[in-house]
Amino acid sequence: MGLYEKLVRPLAFLLNPESAHEIALGWVASGMFECRVPHDPRLAVEAFGVSFPNPIGLAAGFDKDALAVEWWDALGFGHCEVGTVTLRPQRGNPKPRLYRLTKDRALINRMGFNNAGSQALRVRLEGSWPHLPVGINLGKNRDTPLADAPKEYAALYRTLAPFGAYFVVNVSSPNTPGLRSLQEPEALRDIVRAIRSVEPKRPLLVKVAPDLDEPSLDAVLELALEEGLDGIVATNTTVSRQGLSRDPGIEGGLSGKPLQPLADAALARLARGSKGRLALVGVGGVFDADDAWRKIALGAHLVQLYTGWVYGGPKTVARILSGLLERMEREGVRSLDEVRGSAL
Repeated sequence: MGLYEKLVRPLAFLLNPESAHEIALGWVASGMFECRVPHDPRLAVEAFGVSFPNPIGLAAGFDKDALAVEWWDALGFGHCEVGTVTLRPQRGNPKPRLYRLTKDRALINRMGFNNAGSQALRVRLEGSWPHLPVGINLGKNRDTPLADAPKEYAALYRTLAPFGAYFVVNVSSPNTPGLRSLQEPEALRDIVRAIRSVEPKRPLLVKVAPDLDEPSLDAVLELALEEGLDGIVATNTTVSRQGLSRDPGIEGGLSGKPLQPLADAALARLARGSKGRLALVGVGGVFDADDAWRKIALGAHLVQLYTGWVYGGPKTVARILSGLLERMEREGVRSLDEVRGSAL
């Protein structure tokens, strides 16, 4: 065990989770954390026309307002996804709204898209110089009628289009009432077409819920292919409590180790169905190099983590990258392209 596991995490976990998150984000934004990170061309990934120095990214939700966007590369991340951002500022759900389940290495959140809004994010990104690709995760304001969602997503994209390497349509968070209904093909099609009508064009992905049944997942995949989407992020958090040692009776989206089987199953199904025609981003239950390798072997081009970073600390990504390189050496693999899809 390192210093983080022995000392920092136990102290941080004495604080309520949201306060600890804000402190950690402030430390990253101040440049306090920096790791010795392996840089190796064998880890490089090309996806939807964007070059990534490695496949490991920070999932949306951690740095919603891009406060630390210039520092994530110092911790080894090959990309970060900011947001979820909404058109107008939003307070989110009442506190407490973030919970640790330490025995299960999991979190439950019901944040509700709390963020400073699209104009604040635009100003922040205009004045920053990130050293890695930045994705932007787009969401709907809670009080916007579902029928107005396409217009709002398009306005949100228009505000931020010059500043994202790629964009993700988030219609899968369980914490905004009615949002997940926008995963239905016709509703999602209207949103995608509204965004696509706006210039400049940027790579566009959709983030899906792990709770979709197979026909619903197949329907999203079919729509993505028909509408020329660039990829799918699999997956968001789950409303299932499967895999927990006990159900704490807390509403919200579950992430971490218990999400892993559901997220992996969705990723594998999308990979089989897309047959390489879409870039896939694997999220859910990533804590170490074996988890990242498994996601790539199930078809992921990129891998993201959030909860794994909370539990593992600042050196998590560096350890994952070193572990990937060690396994590549062991198995005689020259690039991650050789690994992708090998477990299907």
